[in-house]
Amino acid sequence: MSVNKLFVLPGDGIGPEVTAEVEKIANFLTKEGIARFEIERGLVGGAAYDAHGVAISEDDMARAGAADAILLAAVGGPKWDKVPYDVRPEAGLLRLRKDFNLYANLRPAICYPALADASSLKRELVDGLDLLIVRELTGGVYFGEPKQIIDLGNGQKRAIDTQVYDTYEIERIGRIAFELARKRRNKVTSSEKHNVMKSGVLWREVIIDLHKREFPDVELEHQLADALGMQLVRRPKQFDVIVTDNLFGDMLSDVASMLTGSLGMLPSASLGAEDAKTGHRKALYEPVHGSAPDIAGKGLANPIAMIGSFGMALRYSFGLTELADKLEAAIAGVLDKGLRTADIKGNAPKAISTSEMGDAILAELKARV
Repeated sequence: MSVNKLFVLPGDGIGPEVTAEVEKIANFLTKEGIARFEIERGLVGGAAYDAHGVAISEDDMARAGAADAILLAAVGGPKWDKVPYDVRPEAGLLRLRKDFNLYANLRPAICYPALADASSLKRELVDGLDLLIVRELTGGVYFGEPKQIIDLGNGQKRAIDTQVYDTYEIERIGRIAFELARKRRNKVTSSEKHNVMKSGVLWREVIIDLHKREFPDVELEHQLADALGMQLVRRPKQFDVIVTDNLFGDMLSDVASMLTGSLGMLPSASLGAEDAKTGHRKALYEPVHGSAPDIAGKGLANPIAMIGSFGMALRYSFGLTELADKLEAAIAGVLDKGLRTADIKGNAPKAISTSEMGDAILAELKARV
């Protein structure tokens, strides 16, 4: 049995608490011989700054590069609000994305039937929702140059951010979206603002050409990003895979997150290019939620997004698709039994703790493997 090397970065706030629940599951799978995991831990974010004066150390970057997958919980908090900009907690996450060229961000939005009433939308609109947003992560306005603030004199300043995309960047993110759609419901919605942005014109042209050349069997539609945001809260189940740029993907995935009932429910994956020799991709997995310092150490955090991120690692990095399916079924089974952490409590008689939720999911998984 091959060894799956997992580099874990618990980070800050509730990060160590939710990470511990993933390690319970990985340790069980290893002990029972179902899958073998070798886990190393490192520091990122505020924890790394406190220890090393940087958001992630060179040693931990090297260990991350040697791992089969990276699992990161959360970074940041008010404790580090005044540290220098280049060593702020978020800089550790951004460096991991940049140095490993993790250009494809996958954010599923799944509404479990047991939680449909916790959504901000009516049950009939979200019950059974299962969509995937594929966001380009290393280009666009967040990284384009020039990026600066210019002093114009007379008390006036000018801020400049630059939206830049090359053909290859659009093509590679589009290819991932089409490939994933083939394994789902075979539909891709491409989103941009070609009516007002030249980058949107190119995006649309490249996606259309890629579709004709390589994926004519996949249904393709186009929606302007603002109209798509409206459709997400009007009729979200019309979508399967949505592919979009860095800026619009950031916003649209946050809109989609509220359809599920809680940020504590949402995992994500950031994937790099396939290695030409091994076919393996560098990959980082993380929950969508933040470090939630206000509840850190209180056992209130929901570990489902973190456990779901581990499930995505099983699927996309370790090739353990059947095991990933069983872990997702275990999460659904726990929710069907009415077990809830504080963030999704709703009308449940009581909320269970972080570790109790982790134990319940592990128990459900044990019954399935």
